[in-house]
Amino acid sequence: MAKPKPSSIKNQSLTPKPLAKNKVALNAIPLTKAEAKAIKNELTQLNLAKQEALKNQQKIAETPATEQDKHLFLEAVKNARPLNTEPQHSEKSYPKPVPKQFIRDEKQALRDSLSDDFYPAHELESGEELLYLRTGQSPSILSKLRRGFWVVQAQIDLHGLISDEAREYVAEFLSSCKKRNIRCVRIVHGKGLGSRNREPVLKHKLRNWLMQRDEVIAYAQAKPEDGGSGAVIVLLKA
Repeated sequence: MAKPKPSSIKNQSLTPKPLAKNKVALNAIPLTKAEAKAIKNELTQLNLAKQEALKNQQKIAETPATEQDKHLFLEAVKNARPLNTEPQHSEKSYPKPVPKQFIRDEKQALRDSLSDDFYPAHELESGEELLYLRTGQSPSILSKLRRGFWVVQAQIDLHGLISDEAREYVAEFLSSCKKRNIRCVRIVHGKGLGSRNREPVLKHKLRNWLMQRDEVIAYAQAKPEDGGSGAVIVLLKA
């Protein structure tokens, strides 16, 4: 058998075979003119969007940092909608100043309103019983007070207090009752059983203190069930 020439083998392997004129690739999908036009328009829009994005990036890069921040902020909130609710404003409240000097002056005035050096021009006391009626008042007031005609609305106890403490306590108590429109009160002064020489020191001082107060109309020794000789019932101005 005759062997083929080397030149003919080489030419056959390197020379591509021409495709047939009507042969179509297996993966090819035929498109209509409308579909081809739509694809072309879509590609055109994508290219335009890319170009616009590049222009915006270039503008942002060329603007100062503050302008960039402003642009980014406006871009982020461009779709935001304002709320319809009204803003709530709360005013700060500060505590009122404490008039310390005024309070000290008031306490000093209360202390000065009662004195241990006061001596009444007249008194209705009989023995150890405390009795007092302000000038110009009807004697029937004192009789009613001794019988318990008025209901006791407030009271204090002076047991365990020294003279200065008791005087200040009585002054503050009477001022408080005056502000609260209290009419009848009881003050327990004790019988002096625990004091030196077993004498009722506060009892005698209280007599003078009460006479110095304008709001005191009358006072009388309490009934036995209300304290007896260790307490006094005081009637104040209405």
